[in-house]
Amino acid sequence: MKNAKTALIIIDMLNDFQFKNGKILAEKSLTIAQNISKLKQYASSQHIPIIYVNDHYKLWQANLETILTHCTNEISSPILHHISPQNADYFLIKPKHSIFYGTALNILLSQLDVHTLILTGIAGNICVLFSANDAYMREYNLIVPEDCIASNADEDNTFALRMMHNVLNARICKHTELMN
Repeated sequence: MKNAKTALIIIDMLNDFQFKNGKILAEKSLTIAQNISKLKQYASSQHIPIIYVNDHYKLWQANLETILTHCTNEISSPILHHISPQNADYFLIKPKHSIFYGTALNILLSQLDVHTLILTGIAGNICVLFSANDAYMREYNLIVPEDCIASNADEDNTFALRMMHNVLNARICKHTELMN
């Protein structure tokens, strides 16, 4: 992973999992949270910006503390233990599925001179895929560590990875491949 012009994006991992099949996604999120945490530590050591983009849960005036308080519960606490943002990390809320829609992300990435995005988070077949599509349309290079995204159904995750690779030209790899 090169530090120049690259950012690590963490999508919707600050989550309450209070929705249909939320417990299933939480179980899968715990596994990827450990991988994202390792990737995040490496990115930080390489001075790569770390940007959380998260659902706002209809808390329109939310900041990071409000979102963390809202999301902390018995299901999410083990995940948040691994994945909570640090002071140097950026945090944006999003109103819809894409990290770009209705957010200041494109401006932030421009100011950071970022051209390559490492996309991680949930759900792989919804928010990660929609975000990858919007990033591709904005001509960002995409890297998706397959062991850092999750969907409720494994086949949906596989489909999303295939689409990101075949249609959006994303590099699909393991998180450890980026830490060399």
